[in-house]
Formats: sequence, structure tokens, C-alpha cells
Amino acid sequence: MDEQEQAAAYASADWSEAHNKVPRYFRERFPNFAGGHVIDLGCGTADVTIRFVKALPEVTVLGVDGSEAMLSFGRRAVRDAGLVSRITLEKHYLPDASIETKSFDAVLCNSLLHHFADPVELWRTAARCAKAGAPVLLVDLVRPADPETVVRLVHEHAQDAPPVLERDFTASLHAAYTVDEVRRQLISAGLGQFKVEQVDDLHLVAWGGV
Repeated sequence: MDEQEQAAAYASADWSEAHNKVPRYFRERFPNFAGGHVIDLGCGTADVTIRFVKALPEVTVLGVDGSEAMLSFGRRAVRDAGLVSRITLEKHYLPDASIETKSFDAVLCNSLLHHFADPVELWRTAARCAKAGAPVLLVDLVRPADPETVVRLVHEHAQDAPPVLERDFTASLHAAYTVDEVRRQLISAGLGQFKVEQVDDLHLVAWGGV
């Protein structure tokens, strides 16, 4: 995601339908969460980060991402939203011991899992970031059953998107994991208590307390 063209396309796209659901998924699964300092792993252009902070007024967020191009758009969006006092964005490649401090009150992650060739590393990173008992919520794509379904979903959900986004969406669907694969990842990461469910034709949600 370091290419400027990609970052610009992501920053200008309308993600409201999918991204508005992320804070809702969190509140539904962790209704007793009172607030605190949250880390958003793979925050990208901070669209989900901003929506999360607006939906949960008692949180502050550290958003981390490996792409400076994405973060530059994110910082601008945070300033435009007037949320500089509640959102900080930093460049980190995961895993990164400097953020694995067991100090965060919650962990959020959207659309990052399918970028990991070894997804267990992401789950371990999330666990090492969180305080004991802290909630973790991850949202990601679900890999379709066959290439024909990939083509159909891209046509349904990205037919009007810029070519770079359509290309990335197609690649991401092929790279995504199934619900059963995520369950096995969680067991391997020592997080077998987490739950996983598919929530629509594109996405799964995994969540639990560490």
C-alpha cells in the first residue's frame, strides 16, 4: 500500500457502508466496554479509526500502519475531523515489540489479516498489545468458495471503483481466509476462546478477550 496512487484511491473512496459497521460490531460484542486507549492495527487512511472514535466518545486511539503514504492521508483526515487530540497515527511494521506493551484497553483491526502470509503473527501481536482481559475485535474479508464467486462479488461491490481498487479487491478476496481457517489460526495463537462468524457475503468478525 505504499504506492501513492493506491493511497489516494483508498482515501477518496466511500467506505461508509462497510466501515460504519465496525464500531457497531464492537459495541454489540463488548457492550460493557467503558472506554480507554485503543490500538488500531493496520489503520490505513484512518477511516475506520475516525468512525470508531466518533462512535465511542470515551476512547483515544493509536493507529499504526506500515505505509507512510496511507498514513499521510490519514493524518490529514484526522485533522479535518478535528480529532487530533484523540487520534495519533504512527508508522509501524508488524510485528513490532515497541507497541506490544500489554498497555491497550482494546485492540481493533480491520482488513489487515489477509495481508499476512503467517496470520498467527497478527493474532499474537494483537494479544501482546492488549491488557489482560481487554477486548479484541478483528474484521476481515472471507475468501469465496471459487473464482466465479470472486468475479461476481467484485462486479457487485466494486464495478464503479477505480481500477486500482478493483484490482486490489480481487487480490484481497483471493488472499482472504475462511472462517474455519481463522478458527485454526486462533487456536495456534493461543486464543481458542475467541469467536468467529461470517457477518455478510464479504466479511467475517473475530472477537474475544485476551
